[in-house]
Amino acid sequence: MTTSADWPAGYFIGQRDGVPDADTIDAFRRLPVPNIGDCMGRSCGALGLTAWHNDPHSVLCGPALTVKVRPGDNLMIHKAIEMAQPGDVLVIDGGGDLTQALIGGLMRTSAIAKKIAGFVIDGAIRDVNEWAEGGVAVWARGNTLRGPSKEGPGQINVTIQCAGLVVSPGDLIVADADGVIAIPLSQLASLLPRVREHEQREARIRETNRRGTADPERFNAVLRAKGCPL
Repeated sequence: MTTSADWPAGYFIGQRDGVPDADTIDAFRRLPVPNIGDCMGRSCGALGLTAWHNDPHSVLCGPALTVKVRPGDNLMIHKAIEMAQPGDVLVIDGGGDLTQALIGGLMRTSAIAKKIAGFVIDGAIRDVNEWAEGGVAVWARGNTLRGPSKEGPGQINVTIQCAGLVVSPGDLIVADADGVIAIPLSQLASLLPRVREHEQREARIRETNRRGTADPERFNAVLRAKGCPL
């Protein structure tokens, strides 16, 4: 196995130590992303990304294949697509740059052929009408017609920052109409029952709200604890 010392400066391709199993992926696919975020402290989740695949009911759930690129360059994204396994999510740190697109319609065709689940990109895309046809999900910061260079440098399967997320290779990416979240591989087993319990609790609250029988003490007690004269 090679190390970063074996690579030219700025280039590296690592390996994933593990990925979530199929049952875990299927379980999280059924859970709303806001509920996952609530159970992770309500302070994590991607910021500033937009879904471009034109399907508000689409749910993206799969292991992260991480890519770090020089803004405006997609050489290592092409390599990552070549490496990807069916169901992978390519999470790309493009530095938030919107001056040049990192992926476009031709790469979408390759991704569909490889059965890549989707892309999460802190950067721009182009060929938005093609992405809107579906077939592969994509969240990105923006779009531009200006194409990328293919010179590098870049890195694959390293820990990256992407739109406010810290993502390591193999982390579980879950995304729906509300946004994108990354779950560390080591937290999946303990997090799953908490999210399920949270979903059940919300279902009970939703039902009392629907019936008009919500308990006012839910919030009055909080206000009294802060000194409000209720």
